[in-house]
Amino acid sequence: MGRFVYEGSQKAEIDDRTLHHLQVVVTTKLRRGEPFLFTWKDDTSIGGGRSTVWLHPGCNLVFSYSGGRVPDLNRQWVEALASTANATSGLYVVREPAVEPSADPGRSTRTG
Repeated sequence: MGRFVYEGSQKAEIDDRTLHHLQVVVTTKLRRGEPFLFTWKDDTSIGGGRSTVWLHPGCNLVFSYSGGRVPDLNRQWVEALASTANATSGLYVVREPAVEPSADPGRSTRTG
């Protein structure tokens, strides 16, 4: 399990594969100077609610991974996540779509 940390205080436990895809979307938007909301479900150990933070180019973010291997990138998932980030509701995790090899020629085959 990885960890997303916002401004040193807001933290979310997120599996490494999902976190990697979120990092791609977040860094792309922030590099373009596009602020947006990010919402996640809180762990049941802290109440099981949800948290939302305002991500902007000046915010302090940490993406911390438990594993050393960089997961393959599913470009269709990145596009689906980016679509939520571009909506008024902001970024939130959507289910990873299945990858059809012919539909995703840019898929990374990096294994670590």
